[in-house]
Amino acid sequence: MTVPAAGEQGSLILMLAVLLVALLALAGLVIDGGAKLAAKEDAAAAAQEAARAGAGMVDPARAYSAGTFTVDQSAALAAARSYLAAAGDQGSVASTGPDSISVTVTITQPTRLLSLIGIDSLSSTSSATAVLVTGVTGAGR
Repeated sequence: MTVPAAGEQGSLILMLAVLLVALLALAGLVIDGGAKLAAKEDAAAAAQEAARAGAGMVDPARAYSAGTFTVDQSAALAAARSYLAAAGDQGSVASTGPDSISVTVTITQPTRLLSLIGIDSLSSTSSATAVLVTGVTGAGR
């Protein structure tokens, strides 16, 4: 059995402690990074569905009187907000034109492992815009 030289006792434990912290940080990047990607997809899906819900709100008075289909802006904004509330998501809804609705959704979730190195939460944001299209093959056809 060899005896460690003076000043080298405990250096292996120090090296293992540093490597453990590095491995936990890498595992956190993999696990929490994957969760962030999944949250980004969830935010995109919620934004798209809320925008579709809003853009589908046709103004019935104009449709019956003039025969043209336009989005009822107040009903569209309310429908998109209602969809977000029912889904439990936070976001903003805006009218971006006479026949379009834009929705931005932000999902914030706590981290599992990255909190060990001071990153307590990750946010994912996605936006979508839906446009009312009339006719069989597109707008005005």
